Amino acid sequence: MGCRYHFTTTRIDITVNLSLKAKILLLTVLPLIALSLTISWLYQRQAKELAYQQVAVFEENLMAGRREALKNYTLLAMNSISPTLEQLENGMERSSAEYRIKHQLRGMRYGSDGYFFVYTQAGTNIVHPTQPHLEGQDLIDLQDENGQFVIRDLLDIAESGGGFYQYLWRKPTDGNDVNKLGYVIQIPALGWMMGTGLYVDDIAKEIALMEQKVANNVRKSFWASTILLIVTLTTVVLIVTLVNMHTTQLADQHLQQLANRFVSFQVIQRRHFARELHDGINQLLVSAKLRLNLANKQWPERQALEHQTKAVEQLDIAIQEVRRISHNLLPVLLDDLGLEAALHGLLDELEEQSDITTRRRIRLPRERLPDAIEMTVYRLVQEALTNIHKHAQATQVSLSLTASAQQLVLTMGDNGCGFASDEDSSGVGLMNMRERVELLGGKFSVRSRRSKGTLIKAAFLLNPEPGLARDPELSKESK
Repeated sequence: MGCRYHFTTTRIDITVNLSLKAKILLLTVLPLIALSLTISWLYQRQAKELAYQQVAVFEENLMAGRREALKNYTLLAMNSISPTLEQLENGMERSSAEYRIKHQLRGMRYGSDGYFFVYTQAGTNIVHPTQPHLEGQDLIDLQDENGQFVIRDLLDIAESGGGFYQYLWRKPTDGNDVNKLGYVIQIPALGWMMGTGLYVDDIAKEIALMEQKVANNVRKSFWASTILLIVTLTTVVLIVTLVNMHTTQLADQHLQQLANRFVSFQVIQRRHFARELHDGINQLLVSAKLRLNLANKQWPERQALEHQTKAVEQLDIAIQEVRRISHNLLPVLLDDLGLEAALHGLLDELEEQSDITTRRRIRLPRERLPDAIEMTVYRLVQEALTNIHKHAQATQVSLSLTASAQQLVLTMGDNGCGFASDEDSSGVGLMNMRERVELLGGKFSVRSRRSKGTLIKAAFLLNPEPGLARDPELSKESK
């Protein structure tokens, strides 16, 4: 019989050039990497959240202690001036009461930077032990470095019932503007705002130090987990590579054989099924029809004749259906006369059923191609012609099929309406065509533009290896 052609099942993909071994390795390692990274990320996130929660709790506890202290200091100050306020209510002159209260508050100091201050409702300072030059000045428009109107805000808080306020103010011990937590209340009898405050720059330093420690701990944990992850992944990659070096080589060979036998098995089954339908069921139906015709001539009753007539019609339909199924499963023209004759038959049928003209260039070797490739090419052309007839609005179709010692190339084009690249390129028909080609290790491409027509190209590798072109069972069946 001479040289046979054998097709390889190794997929040719320009964009993804990975061997089976690399793919298996990736499938093994990628889930482990993803899981490890996820666990590491969750651990780092939870560690950071927990650490910053601890910092926040620590800061809140410190601030709560300072707030409680400020309330107590203010309460002590009010207790100390309460007798004077009572005397004011009992008739003491206001100027004397104001002088005595100012004198008392100026002398009340605590710690190294603790003092009391007093302002009128108009924002004029009347008591300031550490900055006496401010007394008598209108400070209602005073702003700190952050742009806060300090005295205005303190007056508003005192008028609303008293409360806390954080701002920047000069620290007596070093003369710098630092964060201060103030607490103010009103003295209704005099219309004054009295307050005190604690500098919280030491809290900021403690918090910054604690945050630095937390960041260092988190960073150390991150690098430790990263090193552990790298060591683990390296070990896994080495083990998987060593275990699969030989296995993947065998898997490549088995995969090629499996794909070849799978397609060949489909062809065998279709051929068997088509033969059985044609030679078995079809013959029985024809025989039944002949017997019914004889009965129709010999049985004169009208009702029986009507039933027999309907039976004959149904048998005709069944015969046509069986023939259609047989042709779809395995075209007789392809099986008996070969691919070239089958393709000419499809093109002739298109010209008969439409006004489309065809141009054909079919150059095939003398020896028949593998059954799987012949069936795939036939179905590609059949599907393409169906789409052209239904949707393309074309007047001309060109088909080129050429074979060399290395490959078989199919090119089909039309001058129809075409489609945009993002519209129909993912349709079911084109997907089926692509899958058929790629199953045999071929390459498939579609190029189309609106009003410019469509061009389809498929290429199959052919390796001339005697005795491997067709499955032995297929060769036996074709005989």
